[in-house]
Amino acid sequence: MIALIARALLCGALIVAISEIGKRQPTVAALVASLPLVSVLGMILLWYGRPDAENMAQHSAATFWYVLPSLPMFLLMPLLLRHGTSFWISLLLGCGLTMLLYLLMTLIAPSFGVKL
Repeated sequence: MIALIARALLCGALIVAISEIGKRQPTVAALVASLPLVSVLGMILLWYGRPDAENMAQHSAATFWYVLPSLPMFLLMPLLLRHGTSFWISLLLGCGLTMLLYLLMTLIAPSFGVKL
């Protein structure tokens, strides 16, 4: 239970750090946010809990394929914001686009031999 709480605090600290950096240096915060810190920490904790090479290989490959549909959100949001759309609507539309692209990825990927 203590390990679970420690992991949650660490992830929360990363989010707080990114938001605090972003107040002063948005580009640096974006760089930190774009680093695969959560993925790397997740892989370390997954390996610690289940040291299985095949499981880790599947996890790592699936992470790659699921990152791709999330990227257009980061193009749509600035476009909407710069054209006067409110933050919350921009965020909602960006998340909606991402969910739609995740759905498409899960439907289309198997036909290309990608195992998710």
